[in-house]
Amino acid sequence: MAVEIERKFLVKDDSWKAHVVSSYHIIQGYLVGEPTLAVRLRIIDDKEALLTIKGKGEGIARPEYEYPIPLEDAKGMLAMCGTRILEKTRHLINANDGLKWEVDVFAGRRAGLVLAEIELPSLDTEIELPEWAGEDVSEDPRYFNATLALK
Repeated sequence: MAVEIERKFLVKDDSWKAHVVSSYHIIQGYLVGEPTLAVRLRIIDDKEALLTIKGKGEGIARPEYEYPIPLEDAKGMLAMCGTRILEKTRHLINANDGLKWEVDVFAGRRAGLVLAEIELPSLDTEIELPEWAGEDVSEDPRYFNATLALK
């Protein structure tokens, strides 16, 4: 089973911007967005698309399955999402430990929200927090993307 292990933080200031190595635009819609199941489609830079299914999490880990899908199919499914859509720019930053930080700057209804995520290879992976990482909101459902898209 595929498992996503992820920590998520509010971002305190803009000092992260000096460390960005690449960025891309994301539009993601939720066909289903419940605490125990999320079915999401994501369009990246209007060039590629992914369908993702996430199950109920336990702490910072949850089952996740992700598949590339045709871009035109994703655009058609996006129309089925209604208002359950998020738009953001994702900025990648290399961490000192070989991992990557993803800083999401939200647009639209969520403009002004900036979250940093880091995917971990195991539950016991230690990370060094950068100075711009604020409150840990990894297990706060208010900051799950599905929640942000729905409310």
